[in-house]
Amino acid sequence: MIADLTRAERLWAMLILGGLGIVGLAMAVAGRDDLIGIHGWIVMAAGLIGFFIVMSGKDAPEPSGDRLNEYYDAPTRVGIILTLLWGVVGMGVGFWVASLLAWPDMTFDAAWASFGRLRPVHTSGVIFGFGGNALIATSFHVLQRTTRARLPDQISPWFVLLGYNLFCVIAASGYLMGLTQSKEYAEPEWYADIWLVVVWVVYFLIYMRTLARRKEPHIYVANWYYMAFILVVAILHIVNNLAVPVSFGSAKSYSLFSGVQDAMTQWWYGHNAVAFFLTAGFLGMMYYYLPKRAGRPIFSYRMSIISFWGITFMYMWAGSHHLHYTALPHWVQTLGMAFSLVLLVPSWASAGNALLTLNGAWHKVRDDAVLRFMALAAIFYGITTFEGSFMAIRAVNSLSHYTDWTIGHVHAGALGWVAMITFGSLYALVPSMWKKPSLYSNKLVEVHFWLALSGTVIYVFAMWNSGVIQGLMWRTYTESGTLSYSFIDSLVEMHPYYIARAFGGLLFLLGALVALYNVVMTIRMPATEADTIDLETPALQAGE
Repeated sequence: MIADLTRAERLWAMLILGGLGIVGLAMAVAGRDDLIGIHGWIVMAAGLIGFFIVMSGKDAPEPSGDRLNEYYDAPTRVGIILTLLWGVVGMGVGFWVASLLAWPDMTFDAAWASFGRLRPVHTSGVIFGFGGNALIATSFHVLQRTTRARLPDQISPWFVLLGYNLFCVIAASGYLMGLTQSKEYAEPEWYADIWLVVVWVVYFLIYMRTLARRKEPHIYVANWYYMAFILVVAILHIVNNLAVPVSFGSAKSYSLFSGVQDAMTQWWYGHNAVAFFLTAGFLGMMYYYLPKRAGRPIFSYRMSIISFWGITFMYMWAGSHHLHYTALPHWVQTLGMAFSLVLLVPSWASAGNALLTLNGAWHKVRDDAVLRFMALAAIFYGITTFEGSFMAIRAVNSLSHYTDWTIGHVHAGALGWVAMITFGSLYALVPSMWKKPSLYSNKLVEVHFWLALSGTVIYVFAMWNSGVIQGLMWRTYTESGTLSYSFIDSLVEMHPYYIARAFGGLLFLLGALVALYNVVMTIRMPATEADTIDLETPALQAGE
């Protein structure tokens, strides 16, 4: 890694890491009586460790100019490993919190092990740790191949990848200490949010600089989706996290919004985080890796563009369907419901486009578990988007909202769509990234596929049943007009479903462990010289 950097880039890296260490020291000193101080020590340690690692290799020879004739894939390789590690951590904590619902005594009387602290570790670990690293790693790979241009430099990709993971560590450790803004998918406090903005701006600039240098005139549709993911997530993150800290030595802050405006801003952010982080980014992944693995062109390029603009425009207005029957103005709720229903059209356009791409290649889906991961992801994407539009209808929402039905819907998307397309893409990518002839074991991919599918089906069906029963029990009245069932009564009825939920999560976690083992063993296999074609070689020569 250090040997790949030029001497000028090594100096820049030392300056950045040294500056990070100083910022961490300032946080530790200013927050010595506050929890922000602990994060200050973590930041300072990260900066100093990085500084000394770079300094130890600063006198290494200048890298060869021939490197410019190859794509810069080192950040992608590290990103793949980080993706799988965060997946195991996030899913492992998810199994724990699911178990807590069935067996509440598993907290061990420790505050950090309570459901309220572990649950955001699970959600952030899976969404941002697992999903975010997958998006960064694959976007660097796809960007270079579809533009036939190398990344613009060798330091900014590392800044984005490692800086993003520092954010994830700060977020997760903060949750365990009880630090949270209490905003869904936006729990980290103000200083972590500022750091993420810096990292994200550099990420956006990498994309823009590479596209400006592209040797391929056309911008492939996968890059449209990746760019929408990067740009809109930045806007969402900045607006939703506008806050005033109590002081620079305090982790506590207060949102710039209040009341119903705060709720609307939060769910404008929350639903569009699903739209652009968990949908647009992974559609970019699907539009590149699925056709490539199937050996067929995308069924309809025009449909992919129509879907892109439909999703980009309509998702922006759908967030208010999370606030039916609240103080939000009725017309705003209705607007969100209407756009959620129309959103089914561009969503199914992408799901259908993926499945139609497999026409003439279904025998490959039968025989290739990697491609089967991707095909199943497209199916779950279609199911989940239909369900989301259906649940946005006010009458349906009156039954489903605040119940486990919503949890089942979220995990149909998270496990069936996001995780499946991620695992399929990583399996397709790993051998070429490490110049291996194939994966270590295709049988293990089969094992992983069936573990993942079984776990998802058990989990989702348990939550669908649980949620409908909850909703019906909560709206059942006696002849005198009082509730027939107490909340405790409904909770007792949920217990067997919570056991099934934990079991489904365990199966999915075992699949993630199988994937990690398979990838590690693939990396350890003897390397071979990969066959290259012009399209896999950047059109940028060393002399340019």
